[in-house]
Amino acid sequence: MYSDICPQLMAGFGEGLGSFDVGDIAEGGTAPKSVISLQPPWTTFFEGEKVTLTCYRYGFYSPQKTKWYQQKKPPRESQEYNLTVHESGEYWCQADSLPPSSHVHLNFSKDPLVLQAPPAVFEGDSVVLRCLAKNGIGTLKLIKDRKPLKFSHQSSEFRIQHANLRDSGNYHCTRKEPWSWKTSTSNIVRVQVQELFPRPMLTVRPSQPIDGSPVTLTCQTQLPAQRSNAQLQFCFFRNLRALGLSCSSSPEFHIPAIWTEESKWFYRCKAETVSSQIGKQSMVAKIPVQRAFADFQIRIVPASKLVFEGQLLLFNCTVKGVPGPLKFSWYKRDNLSKKRKIHKSSEAEFKISSVNSTDAGDYYCEANNSRRSFVSKAVPITIKVPVSLPVLTLSSGKTQALEGDLMTLHCKSERGSPYILYEFYYEDVSLGTNSTLSGGGATFNFSMTTEHSGNYYCTADNGLGAQRSEAVQLTVIDATKNRSVAVATGITGGLATMAAGVLLLYCWFSRKSGGKPAFDDSRSPSESEPQEPTYYNVPVSLELQPVHGNDPKEDVIYTEVWSTQQRHNDAVQKSKSPRSRCQMAE
Repeated sequence: MYSDICPQLMAGFGEGLGSFDVGDIAEGGTAPKSVISLQPPWTTFFEGEKVTLTCYRYGFYSPQKTKWYQQKKPPRESQEYNLTVHESGEYWCQADSLPPSSHVHLNFSKDPLVLQAPPAVFEGDSVVLRCLAKNGIGTLKLIKDRKPLKFSHQSSEFRIQHANLRDSGNYHCTRKEPWSWKTSTSNIVRVQVQELFPRPMLTVRPSQPIDGSPVTLTCQTQLPAQRSNAQLQFCFFRNLRALGLSCSSSPEFHIPAIWTEESKWFYRCKAETVSSQIGKQSMVAKIPVQRAFADFQIRIVPASKLVFEGQLLLFNCTVKGVPGPLKFSWYKRDNLSKKRKIHKSSEAEFKISSVNSTDAGDYYCEANNSRRSFVSKAVPITIKVPVSLPVLTLSSGKTQALEGDLMTLHCKSERGSPYILYEFYYEDVSLGTNSTLSGGGATFNFSMTTEHSGNYYCTADNGLGAQRSEAVQLTVIDATKNRSVAVATGITGGLATMAAGVLLLYCWFSRKSGGKPAFDDSRSPSESEPQEPTYYNVPVSLELQPVHGNDPKEDVIYTEVWSTQQRHNDAVQKSKSPRSRCQMAE
């Protein structure tokens, strides 16, 4: 069969070739409609004859109900799909809800000579034209477009074995009366040979397939309603070579996988009758195959990319947009950008039963469909390791310090995943926090005062539970305060002795002269006139308070002695003689 097809295909292969895109092919064919047929299959009859019209669904299936139409007359609905008529005019029908059929013009003639022809002629039909006279006597001739044709074997029928478009034309017949020069002429019949089916169109689903995906070729054409019961077969070709073992009654051909390199190839289909009398080829088409774009989705259990040490780690890789069957390979890339294959199977799942710190890294999967490989994006996995007990150390290495010294606390955990948050405490009071990515630990600086004596410790936490260090006791010594107290006590004692000596000397001079003291009660100030205190009239029982200050920039101690006098005016007025004061001083 293909020895006959291929030469025809090669002869017309370049026809219609150009900038052709399969995606531009529209859906061809017409919608199925009702079918009307005649018995006998003529359109011209002698007056008084009858013809039976039959209405079918597309494909010549019987309808449930029929609506009949006659020109210039109202339609008639009937459960019968047959109608017998004997009047000239146009007739058509509608089967169920399908579109109406084509119109048929019937002519019941009074003429003695008629030419009978079928209502429709299609390519490949075996057509009979019949010239019929009432008395059946005379010599008949058939004329097409003024050219005489011969009847076969002195018959009144003219047969066209396989009609084609060249057989279209105007036909009529003539009869010469016997023993007379008179000639009769029949009616003129217009025979229009129609295409049995239009040139097929090759369509592809999907119109832009992905690399490696299956495609379906469809050879699309449409039989007319009057020949909807005709049988066609379909053939498919790629670069002049037939696809499949033979032609098939199915208008579709399935290609399991098509690849980008096949985008340059030419495809064509052919539709033909089973007898191969009528065959038509589609235009040449190219199929634009797109590069596959893999849509990966990697599911992780647990859902977080932070995995605790000792946990189960499960990967599952799904791919969309890539035709299968697929085989999967898993890769890991560590911090040094070194990659290694860790798993390969037809399954998309990869599992690590118990992870440790060495399992940290970037994981990705590779999908292979035996012709292409596709790689997913990397998924970073961080393994969380709990922190170990931190150790608190002092910068001086000693647990004693002087006031004013700069002290640095250092806290470090030898093991633990970053980030590690360190927090420093003094007597359970937080001093501050510090986070670090490196493993060097964290520090806290402050200037020492005597109030800073006590217990210090630190904590380390990376989200897996805080760990606390052992406490370190720190003592702060204030040496400057001890020296100030000793100096102030000595000065206070010296001033008290000096004041007592001045008072005794005064009393002695008073006795020696036998006079009164330099002051008397009449000259004593009133309560409303305050006076500055003097050291010579300070009572012995008055306590002298040292007040000192220490400048940290100088090694000098400043000491002042102040005295305060409580006023007892009543007691002063009652004193009659300064001798009592001298006695007190003594």
